[in-house]
Amino acid sequence: MSEQQSQPSERNTNGTSSNGGSNNGHHNGSNGKGEQPSSQASSPPINPFAPRYAQIVGWGYHVPEKVITNFDLEKIVDTQDEWIRSRTGIEQRHVAASPSETSATLGIQAAKAALEVADIHPSKVDLIICATSSPEHIFPSTASIIQDGLGANNAGAFDLSAACSGFVYALSMARGHILAGDAEYVLVIGAETLSRIVDWTDRATCVLFGDGAGAVLVAASDVPGGITASVLGSDGSGADLLTVPAGGSAMPSSLETVSSGGHYIKMDGTAVFRFATRVMADATRQVLGKAGLGIEDVDLVIPHQANIRIIQNSVLKQLKIPEEKVFVNLQKYGNTSTASIPIALCEAIEAGKIHPGNNLVFVGFGAGLTWAACTIKWSVPVAKPDETWWRNTARQATYQAAAARSMWKRAIRRVYSQFPGESRWGGRKEENELG
Repeated sequence: MSEQQSQPSERNTNGTSSNGGSNNGHHNGSNGKGEQPSSQASSPPINPFAPRYAQIVGWGYHVPEKVITNFDLEKIVDTQDEWIRSRTGIEQRHVAASPSETSATLGIQAAKAALEVADIHPSKVDLIICATSSPEHIFPSTASIIQDGLGANNAGAFDLSAACSGFVYALSMARGHILAGDAEYVLVIGAETLSRIVDWTDRATCVLFGDGAGAVLVAASDVPGGITASVLGSDGSGADLLTVPAGGSAMPSSLETVSSGGHYIKMDGTAVFRFATRVMADATRQVLGKAGLGIEDVDLVIPHQANIRIIQNSVLKQLKIPEEKVFVNLQKYGNTSTASIPIALCEAIEAGKIHPGNNLVFVGFGAGLTWAACTIKWSVPVAKPDETWWRNTARQATYQAAAARSMWKRAIRRVYSQFPGESRWGGRKEENELG
């Protein structure tokens, strides 16, 4: 089920324009692949000495169609709807039931929605950061697969692993690249298929998690605001409190790790709860201090959607922030890890909770242990413009062309592999195949 978010009718940032063109001096040169970026991806510089800001100009999310309710779980494990709701606030979660639904495919759909909101062509994206706890593979990165699916041929791509804090970590990275002048557009994605690493016989964890993806496009701008401050933290002494033990170099995959359930999520719920309620409040205070704001200046907090009791005991009780200023949607999705904050952001915009000039706080915690928070001065319109058949057709053509280009490159590699002789790197091709 793809949800497209409202698209600003005009952009007040230096990084976007109504026709998808760039007016912010974006220039990449060579993309490092022996190819030159398309002419769309560059334009003459505009006041290179002006202050730079990192604005969120596009947003979108995507969740699987299949829904598993608490009543469905009653048939699988020893649990009850009332027990789950009273202890977590969760009523249902979306699950990737089809093998074709993966972290990358969900991330691609969310990213497409964000680019549509911003009206930006994929070729203009300089960097893709995918925060995920359930990647497609150890390598290649899920971000690279998303890059190929979007046809973002001028973008670098990497995954970021900070568990449920990952999306805010990635926003901080995006801000840094933009303020340094290294990028004009950074696509930040949180994508998860946690249902694939959940033990569905363990009622302590299987009731908590869901699948989904959310994305935002961060653009360079000369308009003050955007992502104004961030706080990142880690305490590795708690690494064993929330973990997937097997599958890495410490415990390589084997018949024993598979039969013992070592590839499933393991969690000390009580310890994680205590950590989360403390660190969510502390990180919010710290980031507000860095941004020069007080609690009274906050218009909306979007916390990591893990557990309603964690949100109540940290943001509401400790910080004394009114309930109407805290956005919660975990009852519909459960804990989607890195995707929870961007999905909540999209729904907050849909609900009319966010307006230009608002001060927002994103705050999360996760395995590691990690925590992160950022402040955002929202500076772009959220009104939905009229959709035209031409714009929709052009978008579809862009993604069809990307798929065709990817297939062509794969075909060329297969054909090349059939010919003997020297490789492009020198020496016999058979020798180079050994690395």
